[in-house]
Amino acid sequence: MTDALAPGSVIGILGGGQLGRMLSVAASRLGYRTHVYEPGAAPAADVAHALTTAAYDDAAALRAFAESVDVITYEFENVPAASLDLLESIRPIRPNRRALAVSQDRLSEKEFLAGLGLRTAPFANVETEADLPAALERIGAPSILKTRRMGYDGKGQIRFKDPGQRDWTGAPSVLEGFVTFSGEISVIVARAADGAVAAYDPGLNVHEGGILRTTTVPSGVNQGLVTDAVLLAARIVGALDYIGVMGVELFVTPAGLVVNEIAPRVHNSGHWTQAGCTVDQFEQHIRAVAGLPLGDGKRHADVVMENLIGDDMDRLPELLRAPDVQVHLYGKAETRPGRKMGHVNRIIR
Repeated sequence: MTDALAPGSVIGILGGGQLGRMLSVAASRLGYRTHVYEPGAAPAADVAHALTTAAYDDAAALRAFAESVDVITYEFENVPAASLDLLESIRPIRPNRRALAVSQDRLSEKEFLAGLGLRTAPFANVETEADLPAALERIGAPSILKTRRMGYDGKGQIRFKDPGQRDWTGAPSVLEGFVTFSGEISVIVARAADGAVAAYDPGLNVHEGGILRTTTVPSGVNQGLVTDAVLLAARIVGALDYIGVMGVELFVTPAGLVVNEIAPRVHNSGHWTQAGCTVDQFEQHIRAVAGLPLGDGKRHADVVMENLIGDDMDRLPELLRAPDVQVHLYGKAETRPGRKMGHVNRIIR
């Protein structure tokens, strides 16, 4: 195994949102400090040891950041390649650059998964608006056009109800055929530098408006699919020589599991582990990137995780009074529609 970071070492985190915030808390419990690099507002800075506020193209700031830390990880995968080149010349980046390259581009991700023999939705590259008619003829409708880069929480997506529709995202995109599924589950999986893998039970996800609303564990799918999901996730992280935690979203279909997408970081659908496991996904990620042994992913409680989005914050007093509810707020001052303000983990008795 990679030599473990000594207590007091500094873990650099690219991105200062809520995931970086919770990673920083987990790192502190293990005796590490964190240094967050974020161009904009940084809720993670409230609990981090240090903060650099600078653009991703600020070479001097990137260099100073890298030289101040012992290893670099990220909560936000869309960091420019040139920035990563500079950072990696100074300190190791975990998970590695290949995982980022695959996940930053939806087309690369689909091709990578297909290359492993895994099932995905039918897809076609739509480099320009002129490519759209041929893609629609091939994939058909209903389908969904997604920007190849930067889309999340339903952003950068257009739904096509008929093949004559000609809306355009304005950027290189992928057209995906709809998959008939009974539910979406996600697996949170971790891999250490020595190849050890630990996975959490799959959770059942419910989305509203393209944003995750709840994740419920256990998922209710049969044990055969649970095993398939975990083995599939382990196969993906092994193929990428991955170090850290990854979220793998899967559609449950009559023909088996179809991979929706992968996220090379801790994942919203893994927040339930904070209440349901001894070692949650955030500590697991810190353990992996720091070279520590992975923790046991065994679940000791049934949990429903619910995102607090926008005006859900009005429910905060009742949630704080409710039994068996764990409240996590992200320190964001402004409430906006569609903005994730926090989440709650409810233990199911």
